[in-house]
Amino acid sequence: MDVKQRTARSLVSKLSSVSEQTRSEALSELRLTTKQDPDSRPIIAEAGAIPYLAETLYSSSHSSQENAAATLLNLTLSSREALMSTRGLLDALAHSLSHHSSTTSPLAVQSAAATLHSLLVVDSYRPIIGSKREIVYSLIDIIKSPNSPPRSVKDALKAMFGIALYPLNRSTLIDLGAVAPLFSLVLKDGRVGIVEDATAVIAQIAGCEESEAEFARFSGIGILIDLLDLATGCSPRIKENAVSALLNLVRCGGEHVAADVRDMAAVVVEGIKDVAENGGSKVPAWLQLPANSELLSKRYLI
Repeated sequence: MDVKQRTARSLVSKLSSVSEQTRSEALSELRLTTKQDPDSRPIIAEAGAIPYLAETLYSSSHSSQENAAATLLNLTLSSREALMSTRGLLDALAHSLSHHSSTTSPLAVQSAAATLHSLLVVDSYRPIIGSKREIVYSLIDIIKSPNSPPRSVKDALKAMFGIALYPLNRSTLIDLGAVAPLFSLVLKDGRVGIVEDATAVIAQIAGCEESEAEFARFSGIGILIDLLDLATGCSPRIKENAVSALLNLVRCGGEHVAADVRDMAAVVVEGIKDVAENGGSKVPAWLQLPANSELLSKRYLI
């Protein structure tokens, strides 16, 4: 038997030991191995580590939680199918996230959210993860909690973005109260990276019928248009996300939304032109041409 296979089986067998110290040492070694040796990841997954790692997320030991969650995150780089086919994995991740303000270590919360973000790279997993309301609710609770560390907020936002990429999940995010904390981050959080991630989620959520009424409750259109005002000095990515959000709102919301945007068309048009001319590499090709940006403005916004 290959040395790596023997090592993996030995470490996994120790996860079921009655000795807490033995389990703890094995978890630490698995975390280090999956971080430093990419070839070991599928071997460790095949050796049966994932169910033990998922169970460890319920542990009261912060170090055990952190090592298990980090190892799961590392395994997503090569063994996403193995993770998603493990019974109870999503429930364990939901448990870890839902106790973010009490029994779960902040580092474990961050790794759990990052694990979801990595799994959500696969299109077919988005409806499955999005159907787990405890996961969605917990991610929203993390971003609205004033005591959440910045890294936890960023990882939660990235996971929410992955969930929102599946259109039918957007109404779930709205139903569970995502819009208010997202706009609160935009208005009150001065950290550019977090505002960029929040507006990226907003842009996705805007692409459903339910967004019109919910955005109206929090003056969403006005906030998005303010982000496009050249005087605000927002980053190119924030402006790109604001443009995408407004376009999605107009497309899904109909004439009422178009009329609201039309009232402030001057700011919107200049903002679109600025994004088209100065935006980053993520600007869609059809928006990079000034002539097209003017056509876009006339077609959808004016």
